[in-house]
Amino acid sequence: MLATRLTYVFDAYCGWCLGFGPAVREFAAARSAELDLEVVSGGLFRGTQRAPLRAMPHVAQANQRIEQLTGARFGVGYRRLVEDGTFVMDSDAAAVGFAALRAQASDQALELAGAMQHAFYLDGLSLSEPETYRRVAETTGLDPEAVLARLESTEAKAAAVADFARARELGVVSYPTLLAHTPTGVARIGGPTSTAAQLGAALDQHRRATVSA
Repeated sequence: MLATRLTYVFDAYCGWCLGFGPAVREFAAARSAELDLEVVSGGLFRGTQRAPLRAMPHVAQANQRIEQLTGARFGVGYRRLVEDGTFVMDSDAAAVGFAALRAQASDQALELAGAMQHAFYLDGLSLSEPETYRRVAETTGLDPEAVLARLESTEAKAAAVADFARARELGVVSYPTLLAHTPTGVARIGGPTSTAAQLGAALDQHRRATVSA
């Protein structure tokens, strides 16, 4: 069987991506022999969308819903950021950071995305700070110095820009989005509250539909 091409578009500052992360990682691990997976950063908080947390009163209620529907947990460090209200989420910086990590181990892209979200949503660490990426590199078995050097490179910045362009090209406007590529276009697989089993079933259904078309 030929591998099915999938693209996962996430934003490291997206709470629903935090909730979806365990399911998509379990699904990808279980079906790894069947998948060719691309992981790219979306741009949730860019330009005028960047604002202090205090300017987003819906966040607390949204987090409660994410917890209820996905089982995700938000840590003490992150809750302190919400209470303080001055922290600004910057998806540009997060995308550059993800690109720097991914360049060292593209086969670990899902794990690296999850580690970034753990750093923010559990520990309350800024994804604009180099030391956060040192910690992520250490916890995921990467060379911290190589990651930090890449973080400051023009290549990482260009890769982040390319990720945003890729998301636009695919028509992605919300996160998380998991897409399957077909000869006739792309099809969304599952949604933010899907389990690994549901993602597998959706992929199988998509394949059957493609064959019969």
